Amino acid sequence: MSTRASTPGDLGQRVTYHRERLSLTREDLAERAGMAPGYVEYVEDNPANVTQGTLVRLAGALETSTDDLLGGGTNRPPGHPGAATKPILNELAPEECLRLIAPGGIGRVAFSGPPGPTVLPVNYQMHDGAVVFRTQAGGPMDQNLRTGLEGVEIKIGFEVDRIDEAKREGWSVLIQGPAHHITPDETPALSGSHVDSWAGGERELSIRIIPHQITGRRIRGF
Repeated sequence: MSTRASTPGDLGQRVTYHRERLSLTREDLAERAGMAPGYVEYVEDNPANVTQGTLVRLAGALETSTDDLLGGGTNRPPGHPGAATKPILNELAPEECLRLIAPGGIGRVAFSGPPGPTVLPVNYQMHDGAVVFRTQAGGPMDQNLRTGLEGVEIKIGFEVDRIDEAKREGWSVLIQGPAHHITPDETPALSGSHVDSWAGGERELSIRIIPHQITGRRIRGF
């Protein structure tokens, strides 16, 4: 007798996310998983309680884990399954680093603030080769990223990483450069680089980081 996955949760959203991450149609996923396209549609659009066997087939087709599809790892840092056997760490060329972070998303800004070294997550987009993110005008980050001297900007770090726990692989990109506060006169030049912040609130100040240094690493299993 087939056993049922105990907690379907937001399974449909996670299936859709991973399918789109792999640029697969529902028909593509159905073929990979050996199931009907209509069933894939049902799982994505409804609170589905699937069998463990179906969950395993979906996870395999989506190149992820059953735990990830059920949201089991959302409240813990990535990397718990342990390292791959004989992991290989390679440096990434600056061009490859920029290609990896080009889609935008969530990164981390690192700077020295009054309390000491500070790292904060931000939503970002790439625009003309620069990183653009938004923050609250007059807020703590705005103030901490100003020198108070005309024409003098603070050099900060910006990091993006992606971890594939199922395959024990991942990459990390670090950019260092000055934090430039976008003035109202410069704002029209940012057309097409709208950044939606997950944190919400009034975040109308755009900050641009022009990369002066770009480094990256990729880790793979042997």
